[in-house]
Amino acid sequence: MINLSGIGKLDRIRLIEVIRNTKGTISVAEASVILNLSLSKTAKILSRWAKKGWLTRISRGIYISIPLESRTNDIPLEDPWIIAEKLYFPCYIGGWSAAEYWDLTDQVFRTILVMTQRKPRNRMPVIKGTKFILMTVLDKAMFGLKPIWRGQVKVSISDPTRTVIDMINGPQSGGGIRFIVEMFINYLKSENANVDLLLAYANQLGNGAIYKRLGFLLERFAPNKETAIKICKLSLTKGNTKLDPKLKADRLVTRWRLWVTESWSKQKVG
Repeated sequence: MINLSGIGKLDRIRLIEVIRNTKGTISVAEASVILNLSLSKTAKILSRWAKKGWLTRISRGIYISIPLESRTNDIPLEDPWIIAEKLYFPCYIGGWSAAEYWDLTDQVFRTILVMTQRKPRNRMPVIKGTKFILMTVLDKAMFGLKPIWRGQVKVSISDPTRTVIDMINGPQSGGGIRFIVEMFINYLKSENANVDLLLAYANQLGNGAIYKRLGFLLERFAPNKETAIKICKLSLTKGNTKLDPKLKADRLVTRWRLWVTESWSKQKVG
């Protein structure tokens, strides 16, 4: 924790100019252009401002400003999505975080899930008390996204259909199958439901496990979607897959080549 201390007139002018011309975060490169100073000199200035408590560092070379009403630099992130966009671009907000945004769940997930093309060493960073989980996606998987504005910053988020198909593709991004089932049912009841688009996105991702899980879930919760279920069956790949890779599987549903847990096997699953 650093208590705020005074800065000189020139520094105040420079700081105001930097804050006015940046959006959410301040990088050394951005500030260098704004101040018309070298990168090395700008880095020293930002570091000095941080030591005095007017900025706080969130990553190497990246800072955020401290609200005037704050007495220290020990502050929570005002909008973690903006920070994610800055630190992990190209990326999008996905999984349970996107599901919350699209009202697919009433669950409150306190960790921000970010799909990024980067391969960070730390996939579970904690920044100013906010927890993130980072999952790497390929460039070809950057589809089905919607731009939304958070203040002056445009952030990408998976659309409702892409959110659902991502969670079916990787159940860990939805917090596990129990939460995913709830969100899947809510999606099917929502105005955004589009089973044809689910199939199209599944095809674009090209992971055979998606058809096994999707077909199984459709047969269970939307048996009237006969054409979609048939397409899933015709698209099955060889080998068996777990409904949720994190859970112990006790029964094989042969027609979907899918291992399910004991709790599922007690129901009529085939």
